[in-house]
Amino acid sequence: MALTKVDISLMDNTGTTANKLLAYDGSGNLPAVDGSQLTNIVTGILSSASDPTISTNPSGGVGTQWNNTTSGEVYICTDATAGANIWTNVGAGSGDIQAWGGGSYGYTAGGSDGSTGQQNRIDRFSFTSDGNATDVGDMAVARHNCGGHQSATFGYHFGGWGPNYSNVIEKVSFATATANATDVGDCTSVTHGPSGSSSSTYGYQQGGKQSASVWLDIIDKVSYSADGNATDVGNLTLERQQGAGQSSMTHGYMSGGNRNHPTPYDRIDKHSFSTDGNATDVGNLLANNDNLSGQSSSTYGYTAGGGLDNTGVNVIQKFSFSSDGNSTDVGDTVQTRYGQCGQSSLTYGYVSGGAVAIPPTVNYIDKFSFSTDGNSTDVGDLTLSRFSAAGFHK
Repeated sequence: MALTKVDISLMDNTGTTANKLLAYDGSGNLPAVDGSQLTNIVTGILSSASDPTISTNPSGGVGTQWNNTTSGEVYICTDATAGANIWTNVGAGSGDIQAWGGGSYGYTAGGSDGSTGQQNRIDRFSFTSDGNATDVGDMAVARHNCGGHQSATFGYHFGGWGPNYSNVIEKVSFATATANATDVGDCTSVTHGPSGSSSSTYGYQQGGKQSASVWLDIIDKVSYSADGNATDVGNLTLERQQGAGQSSMTHGYMSGGNRNHPTPYDRIDKHSFSTDGNATDVGNLLANNDNLSGQSSSTYGYTAGGGLDNTGVNVIQKFSFSSDGNSTDVGDTVQTRYGQCGQSSLTYGYVSGGAVAIPPTVNYIDKFSFSTDGNSTDVGDLTLSRFSAAGFHK
């Protein structure tokens, strides 16, 4: 007689371990199996009701997919550096999740040498190897006391003096080794000595001075997706110029600054990237200070140097992004000076240029570690000694 049907329950060899047959349960479902043993199945997919963060360290490394089940956004891990991961948005939305710092180069644009006047030179120096800067292009308008911020593809400088108060916003491409800046819009006011901060989609321009007797508390923002004029989206807690700008993933900061040279401030303001509005006072620097540089790690804002007129300081201080509060002293720069500008890699803060007096200006590039508090070290020189330039990074 031909055998036409086998009752699998009679075989007594079912289960999910080696050499067992899989059997449906009473509801017609297969039992749970170890997905790592399956082949030709896409793995490394994570799901959560929120976006990943730079400190979301995926065990699958580069290529891991993250699905936000609330917004529907999809991210791919494109750089798996512990604590500084980059999650690239591949969905219909915008906004990558990445650390504030640049990965390749720092830029110093414009400035003044204190004798012949405003400069239009754009210098670039490497983050991956210590060394001197190279001249990679020119600003459209030579000026100093301008601010800087950056998108993923362009560096921006804005405002300043050259030779009059300026409202010009310029950008320079990161795509080529050499490129001149182009005029892409205007600030809402002429502004001397503004500071800058950056979200993934907008650049922010904070404070400044409109004339010899008018200081500004404006917070402007400019879109990175399309060239155009800035819009006024809020106010600082104090009118002031020549402060330092920092950026966390969620907020922009302005620390220090002055209303006039005899009256600097120690205030640290922050404003939200997600909602337009006024800044709030969240802490204080160690002392009143202006003409200082700003740097940002993924967890802290930093200032380095600063001072008034023909004096300067060498203090490096930091304040937390995760909890509002005052700054702490964490080291010294290689030279007491003011009017230097700042840049940030993923692992180091940089200080370039500045002045000991007017003149002399200096061409130093020094760096300090984000992972360990301590003094900065001299790692190279700019192509031209100058102070009050704009700093940004790629």
